[in-house]
Amino acid sequence: MLLRKGKMHRFAFSILLSLATFRCAIADLVSCAGIVPMTYRSENITIADFGGVGDGRTMNTKAFKKAIYRIEHLRRSGGALLYIPAGVYLTESFNLTSHMTLYLAKGAVIKATQDTSNWPLIDPLPSYGRGRERPGGRYMSFIHGDGLQDVIITGENGTIDGQGDTWWNMWRQGTLQYTRPNLIEFMHSSSIIISNVIFKNSPFWNIHPVYCSNVVIQFVTILAPRDSPNTDGIDPDSSSHVCIEDSFISTGDDLVAVKSGWDEYGIAYGRPSSDITIRRLTGSSPFAGIAVGSETSGGVENVLAEHISLHNMGVGIHLKTNIGRGGVIRNITVSDVYMENARKGIKIAGDVGDHPDGRFDPNALPVVKDVTIVNVWGQNVEQAGTVHGLRNSPFTGICLSNISLGGSSRPNKTPWLCSDVSGSAVEVNPWPCSELISTHQTGACSVPVAISLV
Repeated sequence: MLLRKGKMHRFAFSILLSLATFRCAIADLVSCAGIVPMTYRSENITIADFGGVGDGRTMNTKAFKKAIYRIEHLRRSGGALLYIPAGVYLTESFNLTSHMTLYLAKGAVIKATQDTSNWPLIDPLPSYGRGRERPGGRYMSFIHGDGLQDVIITGENGTIDGQGDTWWNMWRQGTLQYTRPNLIEFMHSSSIIISNVIFKNSPFWNIHPVYCSNVVIQFVTILAPRDSPNTDGIDPDSSSHVCIEDSFISTGDDLVAVKSGWDEYGIAYGRPSSDITIRRLTGSSPFAGIAVGSETSGGVENVLAEHISLHNMGVGIHLKTNIGRGGVIRNITVSDVYMENARKGIKIAGDVGDHPDGRFDPNALPVVKDVTIVNVWGQNVEQAGTVHGLRNSPFTGICLSNISLGGSSRPNKTPWLCSDVSGSAVEVNPWPCSELISTHQTGACSVPVAISLV
């Protein structure tokens, strides 16, 4: 189901009685509009013009490549729209080009082949030093873009299907030679819009903008089975000015995870993720709803996540890093969150995630500071939260305000657990650990609060 703007999922904020009318009205007035303009294309072409056949059997790789070659070599300005009519278009992976719109009509499905033998390989990301799962290179994403500008993927809720079960089985059986492909990846690109499309069964992460700027992702649905490995929904990675809103995600891993590189490679590359807005997101996962990390070596700053509704979760809000990561995580604000049926409500941890190799610097300690989590309510949350910093790099400026994670039908009796952390708490139930100083003033704690980007 695709969420329409201004409407909430049935188990979302209607339950937040203290927040309902006023805050939802404000949320409806704020959107990603203006970050990236929706470009009018001077020419429209259809995949059928290039031999595309939507019978679910014919291989359409050549048709896609021919059509995109045509767009790439247009002499007139404004680019072109590639129209995919209703039908199932089987294809191998392919690259997009600048100044194009990929438009999926109602009933259109672009489906990845399950023949992995000829899947193209590309170099590892420099901020990771190797493939995320296996040493060496990695398989190219199903739909890929590198060094592009002004690209739109949109339509009438058509589907991009990665047919990931073949890849998941390879991962489970230990037969992967290289890291699995993402469903959609943009690298070194800007002015990207992804909207009104259903993404399903990604081999690995679903939507991965890396080294990008000015990216809008809205009105999308992302689906994968709960047991599908590492099928993150949306992972902004060493990217800036990214806005994610009004979407539904149900996958086997984190719904949204903000990243910025892996240990010594991310430190050397030195590109942070910054100015990330996430709002009006609904979803379910055995892992995290809103995550930062664990790959944060380039730093993460100025993240705002608000009006989030989570159901059947592992962890609602998860900030995660590790010794050897380096990087600064700061000015993170998460507000107006409802979660139902979660193993843990809030987790902020300095001992999460593996390392690319043994060459990481154990003295490269991450810095986590100025994190505000406010207006959070949960039902049937097994443990309210844990906050564990590092002995030689304590987490500072942690603010918890107006949080109730005790549940109703199953009261929360598991205490908060904290170490190497300082900050404040206001109106938190159950009451958090003693490391967070009790304050009684109304309003949020006195730490910096991230500001909406739009």
